[in-house]
Amino acid sequence: MRDPRMSAIGKGLRRRGRLMAQAVSPPRRNLDAMPAPRTDGDSYTAPPAPRLVDSPVFVLSSVRSGSTLLRVLLNSHSRIRAPHEMHLRTLHINLSRDFTADAMKALELDKDELEHVLWDRVLHLELARSGKQIIVDKTPPNTLMWPRLHRCWPNARYIVLLRHPGAVVASLTDRRTDPDHEQIRAEVLDYSEKLDEARRTLDAHVMTYEDLTAHPERTTRGLCEYLGVPWESTMLDYGDKDHGDFRPQLGDWSPTIRSGRIQQARPADPTAQLPPRLTELAKAWGYPVD
Repeated sequence: MRDPRMSAIGKGLRRRGRLMAQAVSPPRRNLDAMPAPRTDGDSYTAPPAPRLVDSPVFVLSSVRSGSTLLRVLLNSHSRIRAPHEMHLRTLHINLSRDFTADAMKALELDKDELEHVLWDRVLHLELARSGKQIIVDKTPPNTLMWPRLHRCWPNARYIVLLRHPGAVVASLTDRRTDPDHEQIRAEVLDYSEKLDEARRTLDAHVMTYEDLTAHPERTTRGLCEYLGVPWESTMLDYGDKDHGDFRPQLGDWSPTIRSGRIQQARPADPTAQLPPRLTELAKAWGYPVD
């Protein structure tokens, strides 16, 4: 039979062991409920990571400047993939804890570069799915952030698509149900300033919507030469190709673009009054201004 005295001693030793373990081992804590430790990760700038798409093409333009027409003409080429507006600038990375930034810093990454990697992966995925060799993104708001695109892709190529600012103002005014004329002029000016900045800074192919609609073959031949691909007459018959849905937020969805035919651009109203800066930019782009 077991000695009851030995059993009591054993119980005492086990209890003493548990108390010692509690003394040296702090209780488990809920990390999600704890304040995140501070870090200097926000001040870190990561070097560029390798890109899957080394030289994407970006169409820089104002809204209502014919970028959807240009997209479908390019997308009709056998070697060029030009999908709907991709809105890369709205794809963000959320580093939800401060130590996440530290972890990424150890991998030579920061929030901006993580977003660049994501953007690059999206372009590469779309290009691979298409089976083509060149990808073009024509999202107009890219114009407002072109310096960051240039930082993300140092070897990117750019098509600067101009349209008479007065015609852009008129097109936006017609499109809005209850147009705020002052707000529309301010919006067009914002786009025009960044577009002119890109035109003067980048080694870009500059063209106009008016030339594209008036001389589509000549204009698309120049584009193909810039992109290093042979011109294809099928580009002008974009209505024979599948370009996806034409709907809001993805590009122009008007009957003009749905017609499948290149139609002459509507000229600017020569009697319309523009703000002085828009008049100045129109002149710099070679447009006649009264």
